[in-house]
Amino acid sequence: MKTTIDLPDQLLEDTKVAAARRRSSIKNLVIEGLQLVLKQETSIQSPDGPLARLRKGYHLGGKTLSRDESHGR
Repeated sequence: MKTTIDLPDQLLEDTKVAAARRRSSIKNLVIEGLQLVLKQETSIQSPDGPLARLRKGYHLGGKTLSRDESHGR
């Protein structure tokens, strides 16, 4: 999939130099960097983290509320 990103001039220049040094492309360098960031982010999240708790949901007493009850009307 193609996408366009706007990078600061100096970052783009540094990226071009790094890619050339590695004999790689800017695309591959960006892919590697994003994969690294996402891998680190995944390892930071614990199974008991806030997102896991939200996905699991909360038991709120088991009583179904009507719309008016839930909005305090």
